[in-house]
Amino acid sequence: MFTAPQVVGLLQELSFTHVVTIPDSTLGQWEDDLKACDSIEYVGVCREGEAWAVAAGLHVGGATPLVMIQCTGLFESGDSLRNALFDYRLPLFAVIGYRSFLNQSTLPGDTCLSFTEPILEAWGMDWVLYDQAENTSEQLEAI
Repeated sequence: MFTAPQVVGLLQELSFTHVVTIPDSTLGQWEDDLKACDSIEYVGVCREGEAWAVAAGLHVGGATPLVMIQCTGLFESGDSLRNALFDYRLPLFAVIGYRSFLNQSTLPGDTCLSFTEPILEAWGMDWVLYDQAENTSEQLEAI
C-alpha cells in the first residue's frame, strides 16, 4: 500500500518530530525507515494508552508527535486518549492501522471492521480513510 519512504517523506513534509508507536504487521513495515530517519525520533512504547500519554508530554514540551497504532490499540487506549484530546485539549494526530480493511474478503468476520469507524465517530474525532497511496495529496487537504 504505502512504502516506507513514502510514509517517512510525508511525515517529514508535515514536520512531525516524533513517531510514538507500537508497530503491527502493517505499520511495522515502516519501522526501519522511521528509525533511520534523522529528523524524526522513533519512540516505541509498551501499550497504546502509553502512546497517547507520551505524545501528550512531547506536545507540551514543544514537539510535534504522531501516534501510530493499530485500531485494536485505539480501542484499548480510550481513557488515555480521552485525557489527552478532551481533558487537556491537545491537538494530537495519529495514524491508526485499520486491521483487515484491505483484505475483508479473505478475513471475514474480523470485528475491527464493525467497530473502528463507529468508535472514531463516537469520540467525535476528525478522521480520513487513506485506502490508496495514489490519493494521498488530495486526502491530506481534508486534514
